[in-house]
Amino acid sequence: MSKEHSILTKLKWNLPWLVRYPFVRASSFFEQTAFEKKHVVITIADHFEPGWKEKGLHKPDDQYKRLDEYHRIARKTGEAVLDSDGTKFRHTNFYPAEQYDRRILEQMAAMQAEGLGEVEIHLHHGIEKPDTAENLRKSLIEFRDRLAREHACLSRMDGKGEPKYAFVHGNLALANSAGGKYCGVDEEMQILAETGCYADYTLPSAPDETQIPVINKIYECGLPLTEKMPHRKGKAVESFAKNGNEPQLPLIFTGPLIFNWTRRVKGIPFPRLDDGALAANQALDMQRFRRWTSANVTVKGRTDWIFVKLYCHGFFDRDQSACIGEDARRFFGEVVETGEKTGDYKIHFASAREMFNIALAAIDGKNGNPDDYRNYRLQTIMRENSRTKESRAVDKLIVNS
Repeated sequence: MSKEHSILTKLKWNLPWLVRYPFVRASSFFEQTAFEKKHVVITIADHFEPGWKEKGLHKPDDQYKRLDEYHRIARKTGEAVLDSDGTKFRHTNFYPAEQYDRRILEQMAAMQAEGLGEVEIHLHHGIEKPDTAENLRKSLIEFRDRLAREHACLSRMDGKGEPKYAFVHGNLALANSAGGKYCGVDEEMQILAETGCYADYTLPSAPDETQIPVINKIYECGLPLTEKMPHRKGKAVESFAKNGNEPQLPLIFTGPLIFNWTRRVKGIPFPRLDDGALAANQALDMQRFRRWTSANVTVKGRTDWIFVKLYCHGFFDRDQSACIGEDARRFFGEVVETGEKTGDYKIHFASAREMFNIALAAIDGKNGNPDDYRNYRLQTIMRENSRTKESRAVDKLIVNS
């Protein structure tokens, strides 16, 4: 494929959202209220792959060493950077189902217990040939149940029923959106819904062909879940005052997709996309933070709660400082401190589950501090198990007294 053809192809892929971009930005501008104190809820979706390398996978012993070092860095950053509620800086760690390793998951569960990142589901499939609906369903259920049963990860709605999970699609091909590559299952969204997925955190994916027209929104799929790419149309979630219906799951949480006009080429503004990636090639500064919040991803009718979904690859060595290490400590510490000093906003570091809970609370018309709604509906299995152990210990003391 020639370079010229490649550019034209990418333009074709991205035209549907590009033509909507000016209207989305204008709408965001008019929906914002300048004098309103903001609560900014930040979730970092980490495509968590200790085995990742350019070709193939690292050997298990190397993966364990890499994870040990990552854990050390995450703990240092989490202890150094606290949000407005005293919550540690952390990621949500989306681990690939097809790379399951018990020792790795045991350490990830330990990190979750420390408040350094809840575990959710990531899946690469349909790589060598298109996957089937039957195999996809089987893979998701087996991994879901293993995470819940053997590692006390994931969550339950109102503390009851089958485990629930958030999802990130490997290779970005959500609901067979890559022209048949890296998936192959048109009805993937329906299978996600039926196996307990409460929200997807894959998007945005521009300039990849998997990018859909809907940007900078929290929304319900607008087409039947059995269709290919039902999320290419959608209905933004609204506060209870405007919409009393339960939202259809999984909700789609998109990160910011905004043009950055600060770059100059021979003095001429030359835009690049800011998609919320925590990466070495995209500077972390307050100007970037303001771009993210200007995307104005909210529950309609609740302009004071802004949802910022970022993403990273925690085991890309070149990006580790920006996503969890020294650069992240400096930047996110500055973001929190600036908000406290100016009084313009409060920062809330949230897991994917907590962001979903806070969004549900906003849909139900709740207000005040988002921190009050971190466990609004979805409750972690780890927390349930801890409470069960505590109650058993209390019962034992009562019996023996």
